Amino acid sequence: MKQERLSVISCRDLNGTVFELKLAGASVMRAGQFVELSVPGFFLRRPISVADSDEIALTLLIKTVGEGTKKLRTLAAGEVLDALTGLGNGFALTGERPLLAGGGIGCAPLYKLAKEFAAAGIRPHAVLGFRNAEEVYYAEEFARYCDVTVATDDGSLGVKGNAVSAAADIPHDVFYACGPQVMLRAAAGALGRGQVSLEARMGCGFGACMGCSIVTTHGYARVCKEGPVFGAEEVVW
Repeated sequence: MKQERLSVISCRDLNGTVFELKLAGASVMRAGQFVELSVPGFFLRRPISVADSDEIALTLLIKTVGEGTKKLRTLAAGEVLDALTGLGNGFALTGERPLLAGGGIGCAPLYKLAKEFAAAGIRPHAVLGFRNAEEVYYAEEFARYCDVTVATDDGSLGVKGNAVSAAADIPHDVFYACGPQVMLRAAAGALGRGQVSLEARMGCGFGACMGCSIVTTHGYARVCKEGPVFGAEEVVW
């Protein structure tokens, strides 16, 4: 973990609720890790998954769900944020035919994972699940590094259904999933061996408050410290 001062490069809408925030000055992070951003005017930091990270920029894909994320959407280029970076344990790259399954804003951390697999000479298959066509984001960006299947609940774009149902018939030897817990539980039961990135309410983001503890087959674990990525078989659903 590092505390860093990050400056806004750009902030742009991807759809009606999701926006892309690019920040300069962050250390390079792995797929599956997250940051805690201090939002001007708010006491608690906001945990945000890393969508991409390199020497030039940290890219965050954020859904506006409350006043804090709404405030982040108003940031202008040049503004500075205090951040805790390099938090959590990321994905471990395994398998020769990886399947990435994301639901809604849970697609975000899989983008960096797709890039890491591509850099290792492996082209994964990504299933990106959304409620409808209006909510789809980053499908073209994913397609640079992996084969892409878009799934929408209402069938307005791509395959009709959710990410797990759309992924069931895609050949793979390991899966990586991020999204709502109900989706991750379904993935763990239907897709075989894999890794899941969990979401949780976090007080501190680095394991001190114990507020994000879950039950695993090894006992209690903190999503922010031992996770957010766990083996699917570890989680007691």
